[in-house]
Amino acid sequence: MTFTAEQLERYSRHIILKGVGVKGQKALLSSGVLVVGAGALGSPAIMFLAASGVGHIGIADFDPVELTNLQRQIIHKTEAVGTAKVLSAKAAAQAINPYIKIDIYEKGVNEDNIDEIIREYDFIIDGTDRFSAKFLINDACVKNHKPFCYGGIKEFSGQIMTYVPGRGPCLRCIFDEAPPDDECETCSDVGVLGTLPGVIGTLQALEAQKYIIGTGDLLIGQMLVFDGLRTDFRKVDFSDCTERCPVYRKMKEKTANAKNHRP
Repeated sequence: MTFTAEQLERYSRHIILKGVGVKGQKALLSSGVLVVGAGALGSPAIMFLAASGVGHIGIADFDPVELTNLQRQIIHKTEAVGTAKVLSAKAAAQAINPYIKIDIYEKGVNEDNIDEIIREYDFIIDGTDRFSAKFLINDACVKNHKPFCYGGIKEFSGQIMTYVPGRGPCLRCIFDEAPPDDECETCSDVGVLGTLPGVIGTLQALEAQKYIIGTGDLLIGQMLVFDGLRTDFRKVDFSDCTERCPVYRKMKEKTANAKNHRP
C-alpha cells in the first residue's frame, strides 16, 4: 500500500507518532470494525474510527433517530430525526472521511444473522443497551474467534472490557447468564448524563485501534469502571474467570470431541 499525498497529510499525526507510524496507519486502513448500535456509545466510536482511517466500518442498528437521542448521540443531527440511525451515522462518518468503506445493516442482530455479519470484520464494538444483545454479541464473538469490546452506561457511570480469543475471559465468564431485559434499568428508564457515553464510546474506539495497530495494553480480563460524578477510574480484575465460562467449556468440549472422532 502506497499513501497518496492526501492520505499523508490527513493521517500525518499518526504517521509521525511512535507506536503507530506508517505501519500502524496501513494496519488501520486495511482493517474492518463493526459497531453494533449507532446510538450513545456507537456515536463517538464510529466518528473516531472513521477519522483515524479504519478502512472498513460496519454499522448495525434498526432504530430511527429520535429527538431524545440528540442529548448524547452526537453523530446524529436534528434534521436526521425520523430517519434510520444507520443512514444518519453513515452520512456523518463519510463527512469526516469520504475515502473509507462503510456498510450498514438496518436490522437488529440476532442468532440467525450475527455470525454472517461479524465474519468479515477484525474487531467488534458493542454499542447496544440491552443485556440480551450484549450476550448475543459475546457468544458469537467467542464462537467465531472475534475480539470485541463490551461497553455499558447508566446515569453517571460506565464500564468497558475487551475480549480477545484465547487471552482472557468473556462476559459469560463473569456474569454466566444475561439478566432479563425487563428486569434491567436502561438509560430510557433512569437517564444518562450526555457526556458519559462520549467517554466510554471513545475508549471502546481506542481499544479497537490498539488491537489493530498492535500497541499498548488492552483491557483483557479487566473491566474498567468509570464514575463520572467523581471522575474516577478503577479496574476490576476478572482474569481468573475463564475456566468457569459455559461458552468456553462448550467450545473446549467441541474441540476435544472433534479430535477424538478424527479418522
